[in-house]
Amino acid sequence: MKNYLLTVLTTFCLTVPQACTTPQSPQKKEKEKKEVAIQLYSVRDLINNGGDLNKILKDLADMGYTSVEAANYNDGKFYGKTPKEFKQMVEANGMKVLSSHTSHGLSDKELSSGDFTEALAWWDQCIADHKAAGMEYIVTPWLGVPKTLKELQTYCDYYNEVGKRCNAAGLKYGYHNHAHEFQKVENKEIMLDYMLQHTNPEYVFFQMDVYWVVRGDNSPVDYFNKYPGRFTMLHIKDHREIGQSGMVGYDAIFKNTDKAGVHHLVAEIEQYSCPVEESVKQSLDYLLEAPFVKASYSK
Repeated sequence: MKNYLLTVLTTFCLTVPQACTTPQSPQKKEKEKKEVAIQLYSVRDLINNGGDLNKILKDLADMGYTSVEAANYNDGKFYGKTPKEFKQMVEANGMKVLSSHTSHGLSDKELSSGDFTEALAWWDQCIADHKAAGMEYIVTPWLGVPKTLKELQTYCDYYNEVGKRCNAAGLKYGYHNHAHEFQKVENKEIMLDYMLQHTNPEYVFFQMDVYWVVRGDNSPVDYFNKYPGRFTMLHIKDHREIGQSGMVGYDAIFKNTDKAGVHHLVAEIEQYSCPVEESVKQSLDYLLEAPFVKASYSK
């Protein structure tokens, strides 16, 4: 593990991209169609600056993205559109609505009492809206490090109940990690491990963000082996454009997707070395050209 991290960090320090360049896949080959979703947070600057959502979706589809993951559910809408409008817009541009990052935290009162009935009522409408939008998955993208293991256990119980309600509606529910989940709660239990061990696989899957696992000084493959079948979705991310930094060992990750239980890939680009449109296209091109990335993981 130490050698793995040393190699990663050394490569990262030596590779500081200044502008978008064509990434070199292990073997040059003609691009093929592959099922890759994009987290729309990747194009937040275009959307937030008044960009035409329909045109943005068309451009993403033209690049080769096949589905989208939303990150803007608010007051029953996605990017200001009703669930039906959002679904129709995505599908009209030749893509599918795959998933959404959505969360609803517990109050101090709910945490102390362990009664999250009120929070679950919020989820009932949320789940209905996501189903109307054609979502297959709802993913909670963030939970700060709880102060106590009791609080963390309450969240695990809460997520199990949310997952039950999603299942009943024909959706699946998961959690997306960052790097802070590798901290210990009460200096006893690693937060992510505790969550994996205390949520029911029938109700809660995990969407591993491979970049944040590495930033948390851990190996994605080690977690695949430790918790096989729990990682239904992967967030494929890098320091900037996917494949640029050399920081994330994608070849090893993709060789072990069966062990992980992967069914979907979601590209996310949070920082850019060039204009957003070019950055998200280059990131997809890397995955399309990489021989270790299969055409589909959903079959």
